[in-house]
Amino acid sequence: QVQLVESGGGLVQAGGSLRLSCAASGRTVSITNMGWYRQAPGKERELVASINWSGGIPYYGSVKGRFTISRDSAKITVYLQMNSLKPEDTAIYYCNLRTLLGNFWGQGTQVTVSS
Repeated sequence: QVQLVESGGGLVQAGGSLRLSCAASGRTVSITNMGWYRQAPGKERELVASINWSGGIPYYGSVKGRFTISRDSAKITVYLQMNSLKPEDTAIYYCNLRTLLGNFWGQGTQVTVSS
């Protein structure tokens, strides 16, 4: 099995910054991608950012230019630096790990941006 431990969520004012972390452990073999999705109330889960594990290539959803994803391969950890936060960024942020053996999700961390 795979365990994903997320941290870094919280409450911040609009224009502020937060940094999320997600550390993977367990059966972390054949990783293809690792990243973040988010789900706001009444909305579908959407891609925030993901990173291709072998090449380190990042992919972004609508947050491109404000958020930056990075990784520490040795620690099997991804980070999401979120700058210029907006109230519409308020959501539960879920860590996602994809391997050749399956697709795994963290429990989610709440990010709330006040106006």
